[in-house]
Order: sequence, then C-alpha cells, then structure tokens
Amino acid sequence: MTLAAAYEMTAGRMWSLAGMAFGLFGLVWGVLALRRGRSGVVAPASGVIGIVLGGMVVLMAKGGPGTGYGIVGGYFSLVLGVAAAGVGVAAMRRGARAAARRAG
Repeated sequence: MTLAAAYEMTAGRMWSLAGMAFGLFGLVWGVLALRRGRSGVVAPASGVIGIVLGGMVVLMAKGGPGTGYGIVGGYFSLVLGVAAAGVGVAAMRRGARAAARRAG
C-alpha cells in the first residue's frame, strides 16, 4: 500500500463520516431540544441512523485503524449515535412531563 492510498476517501470512510454527521446532528438537536423546549423526536431518529451506519462499518471492516475501512469513524459514529439517542429521549420525556403539568 502506498502512502497516497492511505489518504484516499474509501467507501468505508464515507459511510462512517455519514454516520458521524447523523450522530452529531442528532446530538446538537437533542441538546437544543433540552435547552429550548423543542421537539426531541429528530434526535433519537438521527441517532439511530448513526448507530446503524456505524455498526455496518464496524461489522464490515476487515482491518484495523489506517487500513481504509473506516473502522475508527465507525466507532465514533456509534458513540455519537448512542449519545444523540439518549439526549433525544431525555428531551422527549422532559417535553411530555411539561405537557402533563400544563394539562393537569
């Protein structure tokens, strides 16, 4: 493997970047939902997409870090996806409690 091949954008790296983007978007949306009282439904959905993409990359990788399979990004995608889903669920529960207090 040449040095230039180590820096190429492979399919595994692209999928892991897409998963990280979904996870990061969901995490930011979940934090905003917690702070501003927005709907938190987008955060868990985006987090689950990040988890699925990251899981696929990790399961399909045939090598470790630096081989071009995107395994490091896959693990980051899994972590960001779980965080986004957790924050999103917390925001949804908080919104439900606030709605119950207003109704009753």
